[in-house]
Amino acid sequence: MPDVTVLVVGGGVAGVCAAVVLAERGVPVTVLEGRSTLGGRLNTRAVTLTDGSIQPVDHGFHAFFRQYHNLRAVLRRIDPALDLLRPVPGYPVLHRDWPAEDFGRLPAAAPWNLLALLLRSPSIRLRDLRRMDGRAALPLLAYHPERTYAELDGVTAAELLDALRLPDRARAMLFEVFSHSFFNHEAELSAAELVANFHFYFLGNAEGLAFDAPTADYESAIWRPLAGYLRRRGAEIRCGRTAASVAPEGGGWRVETGSGADHRARYLVLAVDPPALASLVRASPRLAAAAPVLARRVARSGTGPPYAVARYWLAGDVAARRPVFSGVSRQPTLDSVTLYHRLETAARCWAGRTGGAVLELHAYACPEGVPGPELAERMRAELAGLWPEVAELPVRDLHARVERQAPAFRPGDHADRPGVATDADGLWLAGDGIGTEVPSALLERAAVTGIQAANHILRRIGAAPEPVRAIRRYGLLARRR
Repeated sequence: MPDVTVLVVGGGVAGVCAAVVLAERGVPVTVLEGRSTLGGRLNTRAVTLTDGSIQPVDHGFHAFFRQYHNLRAVLRRIDPALDLLRPVPGYPVLHRDWPAEDFGRLPAAAPWNLLALLLRSPSIRLRDLRRMDGRAALPLLAYHPERTYAELDGVTAAELLDALRLPDRARAMLFEVFSHSFFNHEAELSAAELVANFHFYFLGNAEGLAFDAPTADYESAIWRPLAGYLRRRGAEIRCGRTAASVAPEGGGWRVETGSGADHRARYLVLAVDPPALASLVRASPRLAAAAPVLARRVARSGTGPPYAVARYWLAGDVAARRPVFSGVSRQPTLDSVTLYHRLETAARCWAGRTGGAVLELHAYACPEGVPGPELAERMRAELAGLWPEVAELPVRDLHARVERQAPAFRPGDHADRPGVATDADGLWLAGDGIGTEVPSALLERAAVTGIQAANHILRRIGAAPEPVRAIRRYGLLARRR
């Protein structure tokens, strides 16, 4: 197929999944990535500590849930047994004043997981259920891919939770932590998106809330092996090439990079984060003229609030009973804590050599305009209120960053959200902020849309598409409504 070439702009999960599917079928594909390595929001940086050692630092902890079937299928290309992942036991949610909730030890499938939650949870009692508004709760059990958005996309997640009339403790421990996990404030998150994600993560899949995580940094475990896999199948990977503009040209597409270099191909997949996509469309008047619907939808789509990630290297360890990963409820800044020295190889080696600990603190939706080190110290102080021993552990090193790259899921956005297909011939979108009919979110949404973009191209050229596996499409009570 000498006349079929593809440019994939963006070397994160979405772009690499698209490139893998295409390269396996012999399609000449080039991946353009602005950073020096692949990864996108799953990338890794090398940080030199004050002791002179070099440590890999991931962009932030990500849970690889077991219903991420399509992402896992791509990872099996480099590790058929998925030994690169290890189970992370438990999924506790911490609060300063209330007992922890542990979502990781519930039965996997609905409705048993829901029943077990109601029977075991220290945050809600059967008498509380009588005070709830059953009509307001019904949408959580009756997800429908069209009806849910028609009825709830104009409502905020906060308004939906208000309508439930849950006890404050149950709301904080069971729902607020969940809604924050999508990098949006609940007052700015569509209620329909909350219901869709509740379905995807809790009621609609057979794997439950248990998850895994890589045993090594993302670069070592995922991106270097996938880069080798792609190159062996003829794909080109060009890092340090930030796309500056896009234009239709001669029945195909031209991408100009920040260095002034041009790249041309018959087909184009834009798999970049929301702010980069918006910036690229603004800088591409010929693209906007050729695809006015795409331009309008991208202009209207938003970026979520800033998020902060702080990696601490401490002189001493936290208590042995502390879990590897914990969600955190009702703290002003802190949303989660991960013990990397009990999870990842390089951090474990550093801790073993020094007797210290490596902690990552994450704020999923933090205030604007606050520097990373200040947010890091706020999170550490909040963690010390939950784990008192943290206050006694001297800080050896800190690496803090604030980013704003996650998609917004505001009320009313769904109908005009950019989808994989566009009104520009030969151009498709992919990413975790791109709309798709397949129930998915976060890393799995990125993988699904990347595969779908590749499948559009494969159907054009008469090649076999990649199967896309999905969880149950409808909620438990959706067909009865």
